[in-house]
Amino acid sequence: MTKVMAVNAGSSSLKFQLFNMPSEDVITSGIVERIGMEDAIFTIKYNGEKKTDTCSIPDHQVAVDMLLKALVEEGVVQELSEINAVGHRIVHGGEYFNDSAVVDEDVVSKVEELCELAPLHNPAHLVGYRAFKDALPGVKHVFTFDTAFHQTLDKERYLYALPLEYYTDLKVRKYGAHGTSHKYVSEQVIEMLGKPKGSRVIVCHLGNGASISAVLDGKCIDTSMGFTPLAGVMMGTRCGDVDPSIMPYLCKKLNKTPDEVLDIYNKKSGMLGISGISSDSRDIENALFKEGDERALLTGLLYARIVSKYIGAYYAELGGCDAIAFTAGVGENAAYLRRIIIDDVSKAFGVFLDEELNAIRGPENRVISHQYSQIKVMVIPTNEEVMIARDTVRLLGL
Repeated sequence: MTKVMAVNAGSSSLKFQLFNMPSEDVITSGIVERIGMEDAIFTIKYNGEKKTDTCSIPDHQVAVDMLLKALVEEGVVQELSEINAVGHRIVHGGEYFNDSAVVDEDVVSKVEELCELAPLHNPAHLVGYRAFKDALPGVKHVFTFDTAFHQTLDKERYLYALPLEYYTDLKVRKYGAHGTSHKYVSEQVIEMLGKPKGSRVIVCHLGNGASISAVLDGKCIDTSMGFTPLAGVMMGTRCGDVDPSIMPYLCKKLNKTPDEVLDIYNKKSGMLGISGISSDSRDIENALFKEGDERALLTGLLYARIVSKYIGAYYAELGGCDAIAFTAGVGENAAYLRRIIIDDVSKAFGVFLDEELNAIRGPENRVISHQYSQIKVMVIPTNEEVMIARDTVRLLGL
């Protein structure tokens, strides 16, 4: 058996799973959440036990160090050298990669070059890669790119209405993100639908980062994120789509540079900016239902409205829809947001939730729509890590 570590570093999280391959048995798994906060949470599961620690984790380097230390302390491995390969999620691969890639200096250089297009993500991914590389000398690594699944977009869907030379010379275009998740979830949905030809699936990956995709017969034809992971729907700290003219307006009014305003777009907007409470939807949900906080309510309504607009647009692009799938932290757990989102589109598309099914929490794939709904609504727990492990084994020939 081959031990493969799959590492999934998000903008404020670090998920991991250690697999025995090719059986895909999970040896250990866990997550570091709320990175950058004083009350960050480190969770590791091993041998049927779950251990959780709440502490300050200022950045991804500290998160990786904690993980590597825990693997040995908890007896998951006697030595880190038992790990045969490591696969890493990378948000932005630009036009360089339409598949995962074995890591070498050229691949790292390209990922570094693309950091300016994914400033919250690619640097964090490289921190994780370098930490594992230092801890596991001689072990090979694979990068799995979130943008790869979206390389099937047609030109009329990935181009912006800017001078064409900005694309031909500077590669300014829509790239999308979360592709590893969108691919996994859409495959799971198609399987649950009975593998029909011409399947039409809308995937709502709703986490601290969020994106929607339209998947026709297993191929992505459109997605909400754009040139960078800042575009599209409202997120934890990211604003999503805003009028471009707001940038120079705020620069003048606030006496800030474009980079400073962009930092606000990326780190102080979204759920955090609207609620004034937190970037974590769980905190906002608590404020809404326990305290009746008006800004928490506004945050949920705005979030749902923006997501529902994309669902409506992709319904039109797909020529209908067989299933809407919710995934990632918010999509899998925030039942009240799923209800508001589906309510927003229910009259137009004849889609309805079963309230009892929607309220159930569980790790398994499940249908939550009413039996009379014209579109199936599903909750599909994403598993980017198994996709990363599969690609690692495939490309390294393990």
